[in-house]
Amino acid sequence: MTEKKAKDPVQGLVSKYARGSGKAAVEGLNKPKDKKLKGTIKRREKQFKEAAYKAAASEILLTEEAGFLEPEGIEKTYQLSQRSLRKDVDISTAHKMFSLDLKLGPYSIDYTRNGRHLLIGGRKGHVAAFDWMGGSLACELQLKETVRDITWLHNETMFAVAQKKYVYIYDRTGMEIHCLRNHIEVNKLDFLPYHFLLTSIGNSGFLKYQDTSTGKVVVEHRTKLGPCDVMTQNPSNAIMHLGHGNGTVTLWSPNMTTPLIKMQCHRGPVTAIAIGHTGEYMATAGLDGQLKLWDLRNYKSIQEYFTPTPASSLSVSQRGLLAVGFGPNITVWKDPFRTRQTSPYMSHLQPGSIIHDAKFVPFEDVLGLGHRAGISSLVVPGSGEPNFDALEANPFQTKKQRQEMEVHALLDKVQPEMITLDTGMIGKRDKAPIQVLNKEKKEAWTAAHPVEAKELKFKARGKNSSSRRHLRKKAKNIIDQKKVQLIEKIENDKKERAKRRAGDLDEAHTALDRFTGKKRKF
Repeated sequence: MTEKKAKDPVQGLVSKYARGSGKAAVEGLNKPKDKKLKGTIKRREKQFKEAAYKAAASEILLTEEAGFLEPEGIEKTYQLSQRSLRKDVDISTAHKMFSLDLKLGPYSIDYTRNGRHLLIGGRKGHVAAFDWMGGSLACELQLKETVRDITWLHNETMFAVAQKKYVYIYDRTGMEIHCLRNHIEVNKLDFLPYHFLLTSIGNSGFLKYQDTSTGKVVVEHRTKLGPCDVMTQNPSNAIMHLGHGNGTVTLWSPNMTTPLIKMQCHRGPVTAIAIGHTGEYMATAGLDGQLKLWDLRNYKSIQEYFTPTPASSLSVSQRGLLAVGFGPNITVWKDPFRTRQTSPYMSHLQPGSIIHDAKFVPFEDVLGLGHRAGISSLVVPGSGEPNFDALEANPFQTKKQRQEMEVHALLDKVQPEMITLDTGMIGKRDKAPIQVLNKEKKEAWTAAHPVEAKELKFKARGKNSSSRRHLRKKAKNIIDQKKVQLIEKIENDKKERAKRRAGDLDEAHTALDRFTGKKRKF
């Protein structure tokens, strides 16, 4: 008897990462006749299969899985409160459920990319940064003026605060580092970590990109749609999404002065925008009381809901859960972009306080809330990604690892020119004719250098211009020694030609006389 070969457990997971079979292109109806093209397709299919197998093999090492609440019988998960949930979770998870009454709100909150540090900013000037997991306070400030928004920069060592008039940058000890006077009356801040760009939008209606590594303003875009206080970024392609008072959502990049896409989403002002971790789906809320879900691959609405009151904040977790804050209520919806949901996954009531800001914590099953009375931290099972990449965002990084990661991030900084709506466009060859490419280059250079292009243009003058006539007239009246010798030489040449012409009349030569040496007389 022969022993059966044990099946490879990885093969069952390959289909999850496979990109389809390439046999149809090689052996099917569209079989290429070019042998070189056929070989190229086969090599690429082999590379795709190897990549899918390696991805499936690495999944075996990811032992953690996301766990959701499972109801029994007629139970509903949205009926489970945080108080009852605290009794059934472990001690470390129970420590993540807390509430701080600060009375200086409404509060805006922001988490670092690894989810370890929390930054809060109250409208009445209260700003604090701390390690919310370890319980250590980094700094606490009372700025004694209005604070509109806050955001972390590349890591927990620096953060930006949009105050009453300007934007200020502080370090982790609370010391003021910079005052960005180009950003005036800013309502919303955001940071692009791979590009080191701080973006702002405010009452002036200008979208500004500030490079925090060089300290220069990269570009300013005039939206022409009035004041704006709703802004978020697409994490997949770094495109900024702005919500305006006329119900439109515009998509911007630093490379174009006009919006890439302009979507009419609501009949009233847009109040909140959230984009999924993959960048494929977007959720918007407006004063018309509607909550709409959009597919950014074709810019079409896939689901529409009504909220009892207009939603003030939206957030999408790493696992696709959607948090909607309206009034004192916060509801969490499970798989809202796939199918239409009839009931929420979880719900929470913050009595006597309106929800101002809501954000999911990366790599944790925690939802942070900023409201008028302070901040709160809720446990939402299954919201966070259980497996993290330590080279991308490490929640347990040391001081040495943070310093090395900061250096590598600066060395690998992506230039603003590479921000495009289609991420697959980078690296492709432009198939346009060379004449069209040269024309586009010339137009782009002229638009970027208007002063130099204007100087290059000159008006061609004819030979009979007034200056040329003056020079010719002046040259005739001037007689020097060189000109006298030239005139004498010309006269001598004329006399010699006249003599030769007179001698040729006496003796004429034919073409045959050149060979015979004879002269013919008349």
